[in-house]
Amino acid sequence: MMTTPRISKPASSAILERDGRYLLVLRSKPPSKAMYAFPGGRGEPGETAAETALRELAEETGIRGENPELFATYDLSGPEGAPGSLAFFLSVFKVKADPQAVAVASDDAASVGWYTAAEIATMPAPDSVRDCIARLEAERLGISA
Repeated sequence: MMTTPRISKPASSAILERDGRYLLVLRSKPPSKAMYAFPGGRGEPGETAAETALRELAEETGIRGENPELFATYDLSGPEGAPGSLAFFLSVFKVKADPQAVAVASDDAASVGWYTAAEIATMPAPDSVRDCIARLEAERLGISA
């Protein structure tokens, strides 16, 4: 039996941290519906991964990010042969933004908020978000991960 290799679609998300709290959106659509995640989404043709992260941050929260710095990548493949399973190659960027900028949920974000690592640990979130938070907290607190 031959398996058809799936091509992963590019996706990016943006990490914005303020005083030990991370900006997360509650997703209203698949693939992470009803989960809290960093603002992000699928890349558009001709867009770099960093451009996607900044565009999605602005679309979902109204915050204009800058200076994207690649933090992590994830190969998010659905189960082999699962009908309709999508595969994404996710690039996660740390970004800077005006500390006074107010986040407002829009696009496919049902809500938006700033959460501590302890709060995020009790919330429904993708594994990629949990992995990033663990690494970010280790970095923020000066602990080698």
